[in-house]
Amino acid sequence: MSSSLTIGVAIAVPQPHATVLANWRRRVGDPAAELVWPHVTLLPPTPVDLDDLPAIEEHLTRAAESRPPFVMHLSGTGTFRPTSPVVFVQVARGVGDCEELEASVRTGLLDRPLDFPYHPHVTVAQEISEEALDEAYTGLSDFVARFPVDHLVLFSRGEDRRWQWRTEFTLGGADRLSD
Repeated sequence: MSSSLTIGVAIAVPQPHATVLANWRRRVGDPAAELVWPHVTLLPPTPVDLDDLPAIEEHLTRAAESRPPFVMHLSGTGTFRPTSPVVFVQVARGVGDCEELEASVRTGLLDRPLDFPYHPHVTVAQEISEEALDEAYTGLSDFVARFPVDHLVLFSRGEDRRWQWRTEFTLGGADRLSD
């Protein structure tokens, strides 16, 4: 009998921005600050059969190669409240690129329904007190980051619930980033 693994696929926010966002998560008491790298989700947590991992990695290689690199611009905060107790940093530029990558990733072996319509963002506070959510929302309202996106990352969740950086897949389709 084969074992299973929970995976996720994301665009990892690079340093120094990742540290700023993780520190804010810690500051407001979000326990996920120690478990997950700041990211824009392309595939939410998904259980897969370990035997399928080579085919999944081939699929992700093709999905990444099908999309060109792009520039992502994060700016300000948003929230899913009252539907969901989440505060996030908004993707101000690169939304369409994320949507196209997500559509490429979430096919074949990784085709699965979503709980909510896809909306690219970087979660900075989740399922904590209203006051702490407000602190994250206000405290990061002026946050701005701009960086090139040239790869996506396959993460896996360990028994300790921490997400581990597993494999990077390089975006293709263009020789250079467009501004």
